[in-house]
Amino acid sequence: MKITFLGTSGGAPTSLRGLSAVAVERGSEIIMFDCGEGTQRQMSKAGLNLNKIEKILISHVHGDHILGVPGILQTLSLLNRERELLIYGAEGIIEFVKAVRRTVWFNPTFPIFVEHVKEGLVCKEKDYSIHTSLTDHVLPGFGYALAEHVRPGKFNPKRARELGVPEGSLWSELQRGENVTLSNGKIIMSKEIVGSSRPGRKIVYTGDTRPSQSIVQLGKNADLLIHDSNYDEDNIEMAEKKGHSTASQAAQIAVEANVKKLVLTHFSPRYETTDLMLKHARAIFQNTIVAEDLLSIEIPFQKNDSG
Repeated sequence: MKITFLGTSGGAPTSLRGLSAVAVERGSEIIMFDCGEGTQRQMSKAGLNLNKIEKILISHVHGDHILGVPGILQTLSLLNRERELLIYGAEGIIEFVKAVRRTVWFNPTFPIFVEHVKEGLVCKEKDYSIHTSLTDHVLPGFGYALAEHVRPGKFNPKRARELGVPEGSLWSELQRGENVTLSNGKIIMSKEIVGSSRPGRKIVYTGDTRPSQSIVQLGKNADLLIHDSNYDEDNIEMAEKKGHSTASQAAQIAVEANVKKLVLTHFSPRYETTDLMLKHARAIFQNTIVAEDLLSIEIPFQKNDSG
């Protein structure tokens, strides 16, 4: 799983930072968190295939989080895409996409499915699920957690052969945790050949939010927390008024949620440098980094005793 930050500025772009967008590459698909203006150009610069986007998850309908959607819809049509595109978002996203289709001339070559999300499960795929929690912004918004399902334990083919299990369907059954019976009547227990189950990976994206206990719960034990850090402590009152967090507040959320790594993003254009933000955050949560446009992070699998 690779995370690429396509836009890390809040409100307006700067010469170094585009507007909010994060691409998650997982297998053959790309899942987008927000889609600010200029997202498709940033994807091109990052070497990401636009046609691999399967889902776009919009945190809220402020323009700096959604104005890249029309361009992506048009370009995918120019590419003659046929697969459905799924767009999930806070209240207003359905009306926004309808307005784009009504007022911007293009002929979609693919189905576009748009849905307002509620707290809880957004979608469940074969090996991962996406959940939401409400954020605390100036208008309704949601944070998202992409959590992989628990993976089966590691299969030991050498041990399977030693126990006389013929390669084929019985191996698959054992891998799924099922016990099997051989032709001679001998019962082979899955745990004799398959190690302990292995945890999947979990990443959480907050969108714009004040410090929120709902985000703490959503982010519990995440491998990566991507948190709004629009202001430093010099503007903590402004952060509260505008519905954002400071770097230190984001770090405190990371501590409470027991995450492994924190990435600060969505910086106000007023800041020419994020050095002080990073310093303040690391004083609270050491494993913190600052997102820069086109930064990519690989999220490795967690290991247990069986590998």
